[in-house]
Amino acid sequence: MYKNYSFLLPVLMLLAASCGSGSSGDSHVDSTPLELKYASLLSIDRGDGWDRVTITNPWDTTTTLHTYILVPDTAEIPGDIPEGTVVRTPLKRAVVYSTIHTDLFRELGAEDIVKGVTDVPYITDSTVISRIRAGEITDCGMHTAPSIEKIIALAPDGVLVSPYENSGSYGKLGQLGIPLIECADYMEISPLARAEWVKFYGLLSGRFDEASRMFEAEEGRYNALKEKASAATVRPRVLLDTMYGGVWYVPGKKSTTSQFISDAGGENPFDIYHDGGSISLSGEKVIHTAGDSPIWLIRYSQPTPLTIGQLKSDNDLYTAVDALRNGNVWGANSAEEDYFSVMPFHPSVYLDDLIKVIHPEMSDSVASPRFFHKLQ
Repeated sequence: MYKNYSFLLPVLMLLAASCGSGSSGDSHVDSTPLELKYASLLSIDRGDGWDRVTITNPWDTTTTLHTYILVPDTAEIPGDIPEGTVVRTPLKRAVVYSTIHTDLFRELGAEDIVKGVTDVPYITDSTVISRIRAGEITDCGMHTAPSIEKIIALAPDGVLVSPYENSGSYGKLGQLGIPLIECADYMEISPLARAEWVKFYGLLSGRFDEASRMFEAEEGRYNALKEKASAATVRPRVLLDTMYGGVWYVPGKKSTTSQFISDAGGENPFDIYHDGGSISLSGEKVIHTAGDSPIWLIRYSQPTPLTIGQLKSDNDLYTAVDALRNGNVWGANSAEEDYFSVMPFHPSVYLDDLIKVIHPEMSDSVASPRFFHKLQ
């Protein structure tokens, strides 16, 4: 049915005038690169009164996904800024699609900039839930079909979205004149590469110094754990997760998950696939390739703990996995402990867990893993 959006016209005009999100400027201006040691999809150049942030297209690294020009909201927009989408910083009214980034802004001391979120049924953070109930944060629907009306009503100065291959112009959302900030950190090739994106989010939120200190501390902890695990004389193969919808998603060699396993002293059976992100395979193919894995890690979400009995009843294929027969299956239930929000910007916490499971003899702590628990 046809909907009349004419009542939103004044707000749209205000957004177009105030956000400054159009691409304009000179591509050849003086700037100083900010050193990034790990991130491969992110570059930051600091100019006179602006920062240029360039995001490489993860699916075609010869092209640019997006370029942003960050300009302090207390200053006039310089006339000689580079080409790109202008974002006034610090953000004051942001719509954030991922709880990973809402949690990060809170940790940086900038939680108040979050005024809208999506996918509320999947949010487990009690602080965010309380702010939604108090009307401080607006539920903007699901990220696959956000409420354009609610987003417009918020008059945000930025919408942090999660880009996907061929995601295009984001439909009506991309026509509002609001800067769309494409958070491609999840496509980085290593845990520290993804974690280093905190510097970008620090610039967006006016917390760059805090973000830099946070990353420096995390880098030190992660590399210390990685060095300890590198002394392992045996690197056991590690199978990950289970089938979903008739498909088994496994990590390619150029993925953060594969790097985690390697840094923890294990071996990813699917490093034969030189891809980033996940690869979809049949259950039979996975069992043929990795059924002899002595360790099986399963990340899941359900109200009750996963059990060996449930695995066996779910799919007969699983009984062919050595780790199941030997009782070495570990599960991490995100319904109990939200590791997905912790892992991206605190990878050392997740790495410590993996080392405790893969090489318990190397752990300095008598404490059990935080996320993973052996299935009964």
